[in-house]
Amino acid sequence: MIDLDNHTNFKVDLTSLETIKNSLCDKGLELIIVNNDEIQELNKLHRNIDKATDVLSFPLEFEIPNMPIGSIVISLDFVELKAKEYGHSLNDEFTLLFIHGLLHLLGFDHEVDEGEHRHKEEELIKKFNLPNSLIVRNS
Repeated sequence: MIDLDNHTNFKVDLTSLETIKNSLCDKGLELIIVNNDEIQELNKLHRNIDKATDVLSFPLEFEIPNMPIGSIVISLDFVELKAKEYGHSLNDEFTLLFIHGLLHLLGFDHEVDEGEHRHKEEELIKKFNLPNSLIVRNS
């Protein structure tokens, strides 16, 4: 189950996000949609980086039965910017960021791995017929 906390007016297609999540894990998660100001505050507080970013993931540190795997925070401002820049829908860009954040919750980390995160993202992009994501576009 995805617990949605939407701080914007964006209409989220939870059904397709649930399908993607369920293809990878059976635990729930929290999905928070914010603007750049809010995500910048979180980025500064938790990563000591004082700038907005597209997506942040906060995995739970301990695996506890029946608890969610963590939280994904997505900036709608970034979704709108990148969707326009790459010529695809807001929903597609949002879904790409959701996948990216979900993979972080599941332990993938493109900053230190040997391409496993990128490979898994490519696999999901093909499976769910999505346009290329940032990590794939940059590889």
